Amino acid sequence: MYKVDLPVDQSIEKAVERRRSAATARKARIFNTRLRVMGLDLDALNQQVQEKNHKENMEKQRHKAFDKLREYHDDILLQQDIDERERRAALHTDLAQYWTSQQRVEDSDDADLKCGLKGAFGITIPEGELGPASMQIFQGEGIREEQTRREQMKQTERDLRAQKEDNAIRHMGNKHKEMLVSRELVHQDLRGVEQAAQEEEFKKAARIAYDNYNQALAAERAEKLKQQHRREERENLAEVWHTLTSDMMTECAETAKREVGGAKPPRVLTDRWKGMSPEQLSTIRGEREEQCRERQRQQDTKRIQDAAWDLQLLKLSSEAEEKETRAAELRRQRRIQMDQYNMQLAREQQAYQEYLNKKLYTNKPTKDYFYQFNTSSR
Repeated sequence: MYKVDLPVDQSIEKAVERRRSAATARKARIFNTRLRVMGLDLDALNQQVQEKNHKENMEKQRHKAFDKLREYHDDILLQQDIDERERRAALHTDLAQYWTSQQRVEDSDDADLKCGLKGAFGITIPEGELGPASMQIFQGEGIREEQTRREQMKQTERDLRAQKEDNAIRHMGNKHKEMLVSRELVHQDLRGVEQAAQEEEFKKAARIAYDNYNQALAAERAEKLKQQHRREERENLAEVWHTLTSDMMTECAETAKREVGGAKPPRVLTDRWKGMSPEQLSTIRGEREEQCRERQRQQDTKRIQDAAWDLQLLKLSSEAEEKETRAAELRRQRRIQMDQYNMQLAREQQAYQEYLNKKLYTNKPTKDYFYQFNTSSR
């Protein structure tokens, strides 16, 4: 036999080792008096307290993050407002400077009319040679010009004053709106703080209620466990007393039999049976010996039958061998006759072939005979 190193299946051993480890850990957990406390699961309660403290810390951190985010947004809005005001002031300053430097009255086309020919371009052509297109002042145009200018200036002052009043009113309205918005934000912050305080009070009250409820449940469970322990002790004592005074411990033989009635043998109670009597043992031994003798007779009869069958099989096998020998001899003779007949047929065929080749077909055709065929398309 060849030695083959087959891989060993260690799954069963691993499963057994895993169950042994689990059983060992369970025994250590059950029989450890320091960890076994009646009525309270301290590990579970401590884990609940830790989870609750972790949740409260996460809520406080989230509130702080929200406060920082709100302050950051407020600072951004204030900075944007300040930047917008500075941008508008710079734009107004640039616009006024542009008006002063690039759009002066002295540089306009009618500066000679408005500013008394200051900075105006002088004309060297005589007025008689100028046409209608060169006229600047027409008849009746300068009448009441000064009064009209004063009225325009007064109207401009009134418009400016009205604009200033409108701007002041608008500015006051914007300030009032900002004040209302700020007040509303402050009220909202106060309401948020009050709601947070109320929620904290509610949570504190709920925690106190939960603690009281857990303590009450723990006390109730401890009391139930004590009552159950006392009840189990009473039941165990009663069971021990019943076992000590029972018929099983006193070995009363009469209790193992129970009368059934109807001329039937008494029924044996298995939980109270203490063994067989000597009469029963002698009866069983006699029946066993009788069974052994009957078994021996059956074995002898079977041995005789087997010998007869073996003899009959030997006779049948010898007859079968003789038949097989005769059949093989018959097949051999038939095969010899068949070989002789085949040889005779072969000699006759060979003689006939020689007759055809040497005597009958002596005039062989030449190539010209074959060339006369297939010489045209028809």
